[in-house]
Amino acid sequence: MILHEAVYDEVMERLVSCTRNLKIGDPVDPSVQVGPVCGEAQEEKILSYIQIGKEEGAKLVTGGKKLTESPYDKGFFIEPTIFEAEHGMRITKEEIFGPVLSVIKVPGYEEAVKVANDVEYGLSTSIYTNDLRLAYRAIDELEAGITYVNAPTIGAEVHLPFGGVKNTGNGTREAGSAAIEEFTEIKTVFIDYSGRLQKAQIQE
Repeated sequence: MILHEAVYDEVMERLVSCTRNLKIGDPVDPSVQVGPVCGEAQEEKILSYIQIGKEEGAKLVTGGKKLTESPYDKGFFIEPTIFEAEHGMRITKEEIFGPVLSVIKVPGYEEAVKVANDVEYGLSTSIYTNDLRLAYRAIDELEAGITYVNAPTIGAEVHLPFGGVKNTGNGTREAGSAAIEEFTEIKTVFIDYSGRLQKAQIQE
């Protein structure tokens, strides 16, 4: 998450409060907001990134631990975690795939786009703004396959083309009408009805 310095303190306060009140538990329970990660290997990866963040000097604001007490002792549960980080840290540039959020403060729009684009990946992005001019600039300038304006990066809309740029995906687009091209192989066929061998297409 990249935050403008003018709203940084307010957003961080609300973000941390909401995060600490998330309900963690069995994902089958519809009231649960955070379930376990998918397995032991992923749990170890996420916890290693949390340790990397600490070693890089990022400020651990909340979370950061494996949950071991009952009922979490029978699953791979990690506290929702927030770091205050600096651009360039590994936890801001690599895909963790866990309940870990790195927050970066920037002085303005240009720096925000620079930071957002300075990663190897580009699947889904989002900008929250009341400035329509900046919204349209972000649509053009953010390097990603999907850009939301004033909406969260849920990652996919089934009726729209889905895919990323750079090292996210392979450049093609699934879902929506683009899926027809994604899952279709084109074959070119030429039939000659003349009854005689042609030396070349341009000759008779």
